[in-house]
Amino acid sequence: MTTLPAELDRFGRVEEAFALLEVFLEVARPRFGAVVLDPVGLQLPEALTDDRALVQNLIEEIEQEPRAKGRVVERGFDMDDEQARWDYVRLAYCSSQATVWSSRQRTTYFEASGSHKATYWLPDSLKAEYFDALASRGWAIPEDWLTAVAKRPKPWWKRGGR
Repeated sequence: MTTLPAELDRFGRVEEAFALLEVFLEVARPRFGAVVLDPVGLQLPEALTDDRALVQNLIEEIEQEPRAKGRVVERGFDMDDEQARWDYVRLAYCSSQATVWSSRQRTTYFEASGSHKATYWLPDSLKAEYFDALASRGWAIPEDWLTAVAKRPKPWWKRGGR
């Protein structure tokens, strides 16, 4: 498992982080299960330029949705729906917690906690597929991602972030 940091301030533009997440969601789709985020208190990243008004409208629409009364509030997204994928990519970095789980929810593949903390955890085979897809689309792979060494993953309860 390789850990790849993906905070917004690592990229030249917020939209670059969005594009990398979009490619990841396409490549990893057969492997993951739930794609969720916390819809409470969504906030636009300051550096968001493109689509700012659209994302703000999306946040306002979500704020109007009825909330469940449980302790954990999560909103799922159907990754087979192109519009839902677009929405998730832009909202992941606006949410206090956004997660892409493996099919049995034993492994987290991507997690963002607002714009200040975001990480990919990728097994070697998925990392290779992801990097190939990024290269084929002409995206530059961050240098530290190319040199990141795979390690045995920490259990989810030791990762922090919450």
